[in-house]
Amino acid sequence: MNIQSTIKQHQLTLLFQQGRYGLEKESQRIWQNGELATTSHPSVFGNRRFHPYIQTDFAESQLELITPPNTSIKDTMRWLSAIHQIVLRNLPVDEYIFPFSMPPYLPDDNQIQVAKLDDPADVAYRQRLVARYGKKKQMVSGIHYNFQLSTEFIRELHSVIGQGQTLVEFQNQLYLKMTRNFLRYQWILVYLLAATPTVDASYFHNESPLKAGQYVRSLRSSHYGYVNAPEIIVSYDNLPAYVATLEHWVNIGKLQAEKEFYSNARLRGANKARDLLTTGIQYIEFRLFDLNPFDAYGMHEDDATFIHYFILLMLWLEESGSQAEVELGKARLDAVALEDPRQPTLFQSEGEAILDKLLAMLDDLHAPNFVKNFARLKRAQFADPSQTLCAKVVAAIEEAGGYEKLGATLARQYKAEAMAQYFCLDAFANMELSTQTLMVDAIVSGIKVEILDEQDNFLKLQFGDHIEYVKNGNMTSKDSYIAPLIMENKVVTKKILQAAGFNVPASLEFSDAKSAKACFTACQGKPLVVKPKSTNFGLGISIFPQGTHHAEDFERACDLAFKEDRTILLEDYLVGTEYRFFVIGEQCPAVLLRIPANVEGDGKSDIRTLIRHKNQHPLRGDGKRTPLADIELGDIESLHLKAQGLSPDDIPKRGEIVYLRANSNISSGGDSIDMTDEMHPSYKALAVQISQALGATICGVDLIVSDYHQNAEKNLESWGVIEANFNPAMLMHVYPYQGKSRRVTCDVLAMLFPEVE
Repeated sequence: MNIQSTIKQHQLTLLFQQGRYGLEKESQRIWQNGELATTSHPSVFGNRRFHPYIQTDFAESQLELITPPNTSIKDTMRWLSAIHQIVLRNLPVDEYIFPFSMPPYLPDDNQIQVAKLDDPADVAYRQRLVARYGKKKQMVSGIHYNFQLSTEFIRELHSVIGQGQTLVEFQNQLYLKMTRNFLRYQWILVYLLAATPTVDASYFHNESPLKAGQYVRSLRSSHYGYVNAPEIIVSYDNLPAYVATLEHWVNIGKLQAEKEFYSNARLRGANKARDLLTTGIQYIEFRLFDLNPFDAYGMHEDDATFIHYFILLMLWLEESGSQAEVELGKARLDAVALEDPRQPTLFQSEGEAILDKLLAMLDDLHAPNFVKNFARLKRAQFADPSQTLCAKVVAAIEEAGGYEKLGATLARQYKAEAMAQYFCLDAFANMELSTQTLMVDAIVSGIKVEILDEQDNFLKLQFGDHIEYVKNGNMTSKDSYIAPLIMENKVVTKKILQAAGFNVPASLEFSDAKSAKACFTACQGKPLVVKPKSTNFGLGISIFPQGTHHAEDFERACDLAFKEDRTILLEDYLVGTEYRFFVIGEQCPAVLLRIPANVEGDGKSDIRTLIRHKNQHPLRGDGKRTPLADIELGDIESLHLKAQGLSPDDIPKRGEIVYLRANSNISSGGDSIDMTDEMHPSYKALAVQISQALGATICGVDLIVSDYHQNAEKNLESWGVIEANFNPAMLMHVYPYQGKSRRVTCDVLAMLFPEVE
């Protein structure tokens, strides 16, 4: 079948370039000095029996990070990045991830712990591997690249050139051709992407075969890596032959199970190879790739994209391959793997010819220019081996003074980078932080996460057959539709709470500015709050604790409130301190004191400069991608300063606190201080009762409390309700400015998935 011409003639070029991608990355945990960590798999990651993202491979020290399948390479790399950051942030302080595929210095075998899995059969399987290969060979790591052709592409191609074959037979034929050609030309990817030029002598049972100062391209891909015995040959001529030969080696005991067949291309889609005859090959697992030590996550997105198009080329080529060519490819792989990475390969002309065919294919497919340019750079590396990844690794090893020194240095660097903004997942930084934090806790716990709508922060969570949908990190099926609508409308909230007997400050409601401003005389000199009916992140709120004495200030506050809503409230100001109570079900696991935006004088800097300095705190930013918001100097702040007889150019005394706002919202520059343990339990109970009166399961209740040490009384002098929030900002509890972190996102997950261990 002529795939090239069919794709071009039937406008299938876009479908041909689509697919599904997944990565499995193995890595060794090490200590700061670069030595192998001999500790057990971190318990924080839960039970490996079901974990979809964080597993161990052969040894307790060998992490295996697994991305979900995605329809784009970019998303796959984003997931790898996120899982990697989560692991680094949850490892013990003195543990790191080794960035090379070949292990660091290996201790005696009795210190290398075989993975302590729940299933005795899994443990027994690994013990038999120890008997066959020894422990040290199995400490090699790498990246497995899973690829599935677009199912729509396969159907369309079958409809044109698949006559006489079932869809499953046709699909098998495509994947087998791709696999045979890949195994024939896999050496090219080793030449371009290999990164294991050496290893510590402790890896070898006897004397190292490498001479002093000798480097190779890929020890991992050579016969010195973790490979089957040379006699294990499995046929790729057709699927029945593949199944029969693989089963043969298992039946005679040369392989204890089919998964012990370590081919660089595995046919996937069923637990047993024989089942593929019915289900068909669903995707290919390519196991060739060394970790790239110069990339924090082991593979660069550009390389992942290049690999994708190289795999497509294996199907695009007119040649169909044969078992003899598969064996030739394996021989060339070992030869190239053991070449000096700084020297040209013996097979340079063949490599350049295949890359020329790749470039021609990219032109025919109208592939993106960045892909073509990257392919040209790779093609040029055959003439200049110094530009290959492995040659650069060798240069870095020599500059660092050794393989393990370089690995330890890079490991420390990558962990420091992951910890720099520990509250944020770099790959999903456009999502709100509460959603990101919930994702982190779900991934750590082994709950599957699917992003349904990234812009709307909408997630699907799954554990087994149990599915939950979550928006903004805390809006769940546990809340009725009406509860958020009640809390969104502050007038309705106040009426419901007042009818239920809770202390609510008196207020007046206005729907036009003229009527509201006409109340100045009645309000003059009285402590007052002017705010929009539907407050959001503290926007449009003006507070006059000492009363408003100037009509222009009062009218300006009304105008600011009307900018945020068509209806505003004039509300009595309650004396006391405002606290945020986070309520989930019948519990109040977090209480926060929010101090209004403020600066502390140093006796030298003006208020404007002090604001700029305070905004440099690492937790501050836009308040959406950071736990705390920057302090602004806008109309409300200027109005509040004026009420104190101050301007932005004034210089406060050393130690003097100047408040920029009266409302204490974190989203308007306030400080957050955890008060959970200090707060009298009667107020926590009140917050739960208020939440229940509103029909809410999760909400944030804002109370003014006169004395948090004292028992709550039934009067406004003791406490009063300010408002309830249906989408409370969980981040201010998780990452407070001062005090203990309260991981309320874990409380949300525990409520949704009580069955998770």
